[in-house]
Amino acid sequence: MNAPRRLPTIAPYELPGENELPVSRPEWTLDRDRAALLVHDMQAYFVDAFAPDAAPIEPAVAHIASLLEAARGAGVPVFYTAQNGDQDRRDRGLQADLWGPGMRHVPEHQAILPELAPAAGDIVLVKHRYSAFQRSNLDALMRARDRDQLIICGIYAHIGCALTAAEAFQRDIEPFMAADALADFSRSWHDAALAHAADCFAVVRSTRQIIEALT
Repeated sequence: MNAPRRLPTIAPYELPGENELPVSRPEWTLDRDRAALLVHDMQAYFVDAFAPDAAPIEPAVAHIASLLEAARGAGVPVFYTAQNGDQDRRDRGLQADLWGPGMRHVPEHQAILPELAPAAGDIVLVKHRYSAFQRSNLDALMRARDRDQLIICGIYAHIGCALTAAEAFQRDIEPFMAADALADFSRSWHDAALAHAADCFAVVRSTRQIIEALT
């Protein structure tokens, strides 16, 4: 039997520029009165897979911080996902077969990056599966706030971020992927996630374009 996979060591790569983004098939227009922002899995355990102080993670974190500032200033609800450490094997389920036991229940694993820390009024959801909608009340919390658009940023683009966007689409919530406020295992995985999303279930935009729409 093969040993369970662990997180890779991620080599630096440059984030895609606006002129490199795929054309999105959906023609949805981002509306500050309909939108919510999701900061996906920006915990130390996941971020530590990247080379520090280098692309993609350094500029991605800066872009996420800009999105947070713009969203809060525009009255856009902000959600976070964060996994718990030391998950019971029965609760972790099939993820343990691919990724092993996951993070420990210690601050150096579980903590959201301090520069992206939740503010008063932000909502932190406990993450159970790839999609942020699984075993959470994200859908209900958005509906209660009359929100049917979701801006997604964070890590990893082709796993939780893309699958959250795909599930949002299937729940009739319009997803927007912040292309340069995401990071992934490699530039090829990053580009593939954006191309798939733009073709099948999401609008792909740059951080600048999203902030412009919100403000």
